[in-house]
Amino acid sequence: MAAVIKDTGVIWSRLFDHRPFVHGEISYFVREFEEKRGDREVERLFKILEYSSELDQSQIDRAEQLGDCYLPSLKANTDVALSMCERILERENKFDSDIELADKRETRKKQWEQFMNHMSEKCRQVDETFTEKEEKLTEFYIDLEKKLQN
Repeated sequence: MAAVIKDTGVIWSRLFDHRPFVHGEISYFVREFEEKRGDREVERLFKILEYSSELDQSQIDRAEQLGDCYLPSLKANTDVALSMCERILERENKFDSDIELADKRETRKKQWEQFMNHMSEKCRQVDETFTEKEEKLTEFYIDLEKKLQN
């Protein structure tokens, strides 16, 4: 029974005790940071501090001056662009394409109906003319046949 408990303890420590792994990673990080990099990180931090203090002392005032100088004209240009966009939108709303398309479709439908009525009338006239000519020719030949028999 003691062997089972001991084996269980060993299995548990292998599965859930991460101290050896974490200790190895920490020592690797410390060695990487202290030995290989040396003072490069500290030098970089000092350069960043120097650059940020330079920005704080000189560039912020310059940025404020440039902002005061150019921001009003930028705002005016933006307002002009905004008003142009609003005018374009108003024109687009006036030019409601769906209504115009529906009107044009209705107009074309009426024109098509007129065309079809006109063509039907022409066909009826041609049929009537044909019938009249046929009757005249039939009468002519009947009359001609009577004259030949006499």
